[in-house]
Amino acid sequence: MLIPTNRLPARQRAQLIASDVSVMRGTTRVLNHVDLTVTASSRIAVVGENGRGKSTLLHVLDGTLIPDAGTVYRTGTLAVAVQDMSAEDDRTVGQTIAEAISEPLAALASLDEAARALSAGGAGTDERYAAALKHAEGLDAWDAERRVRRALDALDAETDPAKLLGDLSVGQRYRVRLACLLGADDDLLLLDEPTNHLDRSGLEFLSSQLRARAGGVVVVTHDRALLSDVAETIVDLDPTPDGRARVYGNGYAGYREGRTAERERWEQEYDRQRAEQARLQNSLTSAQNRLVSGWRPEKGTNKHGRATRAGGLVQSVHRRQEQLEAHAVTVPEPPLHFRFPDLPTRTGAALLSAERVSVAGRFAQEVSFSLSHRGRLVVTGLNGAGKSTLLAVLAGELRPDTGSARMPQSVRLGFLRQETALPLHRRASEVFAEHADALEVAGILNASEAIGLSQLGLLRGRESSKRIGELSMGQQRRLDLALVLAAKPHVLLLDEPTNHLSIALVDELTDALRATQAAVVISTHDRQLLRDVDDWPPLRLHAMTEGEAQA
Repeated sequence: MLIPTNRLPARQRAQLIASDVSVMRGTTRVLNHVDLTVTASSRIAVVGENGRGKSTLLHVLDGTLIPDAGTVYRTGTLAVAVQDMSAEDDRTVGQTIAEAISEPLAALASLDEAARALSAGGAGTDERYAAALKHAEGLDAWDAERRVRRALDALDAETDPAKLLGDLSVGQRYRVRLACLLGADDDLLLLDEPTNHLDRSGLEFLSSQLRARAGGVVVVTHDRALLSDVAETIVDLDPTPDGRARVYGNGYAGYREGRTAERERWEQEYDRQRAEQARLQNSLTSAQNRLVSGWRPEKGTNKHGRATRAGGLVQSVHRRQEQLEAHAVTVPEPPLHFRFPDLPTRTGAALLSAERVSVAGRFAQEVSFSLSHRGRLVVTGLNGAGKSTLLAVLAGELRPDTGSARMPQSVRLGFLRQETALPLHRRASEVFAEHADALEVAGILNASEAIGLSQLGLLRGRESSKRIGELSMGQQRRLDLALVLAAKPHVLLLDEPTNHLSIALVDELTDALRATQAAVVISTHDRQLLRDVDDWPPLRLHAMTEGEAQA
């Protein structure tokens, strides 16, 4: 249950305490004995793959969901931004702002009224004015509207007070609401994936606001740059050996280090228990074999000897059966570990080159570059600048209007597109096997070079056996990546490669891309990925002018 203490600001006394919280969805335990303390100085991020209970935890913290077990205690005011926003909203932008800062506006109105009473004189007006002034100062009421206006401008949100929210796009509605929450300056702020509808400048403003604000912050996010810039404590809801959430300090670096150590311990204990189970199983099998052979003693052995020996063998079998049952594997299977294949290298001639390439109506600037083995290129630019178009030209799927893109015929290319085109009715394992067979039949790979789907550590066997339409977006993206790597390409073209992938897998993929011998071209908006490859040569595509787009 939720125990709020008041609606007034508590400032440095603000706190939100979740104690031993558990939530069930049918027979599935979504949250398992979670403990979390949020103070006025907290900068907490909640991470985990889709379906791990991140949004559920936020709903428990804000009181909209009563946990099946445990309590939530709150002191101070709370503001929440969930992911979904209704399009059926007949409020104007001005009304939304007024509602967001209704407490400061009411405090200023009360102060004005108290000031008029004070000037008129009368008993108790001094105390009334002093109380109203203290309340307005506590809310920093005079600055409330300016804070919202500043946030609206910084987030590139709609500022016309007469505009209806229902007439705005999803992204615009979200930015208006986020600006209102940042400007309202509540004691505690809960945000669910706040970076979804923000551009680069908006992201930088959000990060600076969350770092600087006086109140506590809990943010659910997949954005690794936001984790790195803001989070001091990270709550990881991904699977653990005991099924309980893990809390890591020291920001994103501490989370990565702690998660790696946790997985190593998990894998070691799992391997130890599996090895002990195998040893006991072998011991039981040997005892069972001796029992069978014990009934066929050598010639001349008397019946009494046979019976005596058989009794001892039966006891041995029973004892080993009991030992095997007592030493069952209690540790669940550890999470998958991505195994990036060794990609071949070809020295000498260029693997991929572009000479004065442009596409009318997509990108007007002429692009030229050349990549050999271990060549690197990062393509950036605003939405619509032509990044995906350029990668399609490099892959040979689109003919440029000027210039040419060249790749020697013997060079193998892997192209990870931004959007999946997988056959949803087919099973993942069938699609991968058919793709691998086609590579061999076409002479692109020989049998000894083939990679099995299980070797990559991207999908478990039970996931591979599902129809693709039954897989999550993250699992489908993993299959896309597996299909690209199956060809063991000399050149990798990756269009927004971090989309829909877990934080752990993105970290592993980034490390692999930095180390691979293949040439790599990446197009991305991912701020942390851009930081991780900031030593790679950049290619920035500029947004087209109206005249260029119409040419």
